[in-house]
Amino acid sequence: MPKKKAIITGITGQDGSYLAELLIQKDYEIHGVVRRASTFNRGRIDHLNSDESNPDCLVHLHYGDLGDSNSLLRIIHDVKPDEIYNLAAQSHVGVSFEMPEYTGDITALGTTRLLEALRTSKLPAKFYQASSSELYGKTTSERQDEETPFYPRSPYGCAKAYAYYLTRNYRESYGMYAVNGILFNHESPRRGENFEAKRDWGYAPEFVEGMWKMLQCPEPEDYVLATGRTASVREFLELCMKHLHINYERKGSGKDETYTDTKTGKKIVALDPLYNRPAEVDFLLGDASKAKKKLGWEAKTSIEELAKIMLEADCRKQGVQLN
Repeated sequence: MPKKKAIITGITGQDGSYLAELLIQKDYEIHGVVRRASTFNRGRIDHLNSDESNPDCLVHLHYGDLGDSNSLLRIIHDVKPDEIYNLAAQSHVGVSFEMPEYTGDITALGTTRLLEALRTSKLPAKFYQASSSELYGKTTSERQDEETPFYPRSPYGCAKAYAYYLTRNYRESYGMYAVNGILFNHESPRRGENFEAKRDWGYAPEFVEGMWKMLQCPEPEDYVLATGRTASVREFLELCMKHLHINYERKGSGKDETYTDTKTGKKIVALDPLYNRPAEVDFLLGDASKAKKKLGWEAKTSIEELAKIMLEADCRKQGVQLN
């Protein structure tokens, strides 16, 4: 049988690189969409031999952009995929307040362009839309599942809400196999440094398996993927310091709070007002019961294990031995 073909937008990001690895293991032919730029940002997929001149190339890259309908239609026409995973977006919540129009154009209308390109092609490819727990925003529910009302609190969350409903609309209007994966925070050593992760934290490689499982079902449905456990940034920080055997003292409160190394007296943590947002999401905790029941998927990596995985990766980059 011929290999299944998958197109991944956002393949150079954290989730895109892990998804590419997973699909390679499942013997897919992988095609990634990348933007043309003056500098390369492909460090997360370099190990996948994405150079077309390499006879062992595992990932075929195509220049395209969610802001350009023609490029998307051309790629779909050339590849003729079995599955499309739309992971690309302006995905930084804080930046979305600074660039709301661009966020809406790429994160919201970009999904429109991709869905319309697929519909126009008349190919029966299955479509996955990367939705986000930021849809829930200022929720009053203790846990959030597929039926919880949305209350986004950022331009990013609003753009994701548009993309979510549009994906459902194309499914219901045109009979397309199009699903939303509402993923709660999931991290890894490949997460960019400017992400302020918080809330319900999981491990990215496990979450991309859930994405794949959603497209293997007989009928298209939307799913929440989450750990069902919540932790603050403070807890994550203190877990890392525990792994590093750093004894610390907390001083001050609010914007003046700091952490000091009690052995050296050096200030090691302070709050940066750069990351303050006009509106914040206070608490998110996902309920992935449906995914466990219908997909057989559940998160397995604990927050303690995740902190250690990410810390060890950072130490390796810095050439530091973690005892």
